Amino acid sequence: MSQRLSPRRVTALIRKEGLQILRDPSTFLIAFVLPMLLLFLFGYAVSLDSSRIRIGLALEDSSAPALRLAEAYQNSPYFDVTMARSMPVVRERIEAGDLRAIIVIPQDFGAGLKRGRTPSIQIVTDGSQPNTANFAAAYGEGVRAAWAAAEGLERNPNAAAAPINLSPRYWYNPELKSRYFLVPGSMAIVMTMIGTLLTALVVAREWERGTMEAMMATPISMVEFIASKVFPYYLLGLASMALCAVIGVWGFGVPFRGSIFALFAIGSAFLMPALGLGLFISSATKNQFVASQIALLSAFLPAFLLSGFIFEIGSMPWPIQAITYVVPARYLIPSLQTVFLAGDQWGLILPNIGIMLGFGAFFFALSFRVTRRSLD
Repeated sequence: MSQRLSPRRVTALIRKEGLQILRDPSTFLIAFVLPMLLLFLFGYAVSLDSSRIRIGLALEDSSAPALRLAEAYQNSPYFDVTMARSMPVVRERIEAGDLRAIIVIPQDFGAGLKRGRTPSIQIVTDGSQPNTANFAAAYGEGVRAAWAAAEGLERNPNAAAAPINLSPRYWYNPELKSRYFLVPGSMAIVMTMIGTLLTALVVAREWERGTMEAMMATPISMVEFIASKVFPYYLLGLASMALCAVIGVWGFGVPFRGSIFALFAIGSAFLMPALGLGLFISSATKNQFVASQIALLSAFLPAFLLSGFIFEIGSMPWPIQAITYVVPARYLIPSLQTVFLAGDQWGLILPNIGIMLGFGAFFFALSFRVTRRSLD
């Protein structure tokens, strides 16, 4: 292979690779159909928000305050309430898995309130689903606190007045919608599949089809060969990212507070390690099936499990947290979430871009080293 770079040869090779992409239906499915499917799943089907939790309400008291509190739970957007007059009735439902929590308003609720005692309720949750149990307990207490404030219980001379009035405020995602960070995170999964999975097949495909020998007989350089393999998938990755961003903003209502320049800068930086890893796998294996399996294990699964997309990195054991530092998607997802929800915060974005470019340089160096220049 020649070492002289020729723009004419590079253009011809890129055109040839582009035609192969257009003639391959699987590439179209992975690049454009799969992103829409993933966005639909993470935008609608998958939700970390706990709303309309099925609970049982055991109303053992018939006083007016107890009835008003029961009505507050029935009107809450967080609960789907099943009414009962005693605890044993709803306890059978929670044991059967039909309910996730039980709220008991005891018999002496109204009488205790008249005597000046602070009213209390009992919240029983199904601990087999810890996250839902925590949400049910927190929302149940929140409804009780809101009802107590509306009833003016702080004006009761026998009740202790709260010395501090808390006013929580959530930045960037005031409604705490999980889709606001799931949709940008799913873009990282899409770009990983396009950048690594598709690129992992390109050189292996040449070896399996027997066209690699013919290319070696031409005067192309190694730089021209690798550039022709990478550039079309780089454009394909950016196009898929743009499609995901448009669907996320217009289809799912995810806010976009950053700039197009920042979005494409982050996407381009991530595609460098994704493409480099895919090319390295493809050059090292020479087999499409083996390359695809290695790409799934080394890129897709880490991006899905160890990037902070679904599972928070801070809650992982420290050995797993250490492993996440070598996962490029770990630096992509917070950057995308920052651009979408907070804007162009370059103090946070630029360090992540630098790390992703460093990974890209490492993987491309490996690709140049293992790409064979002969049939041996």
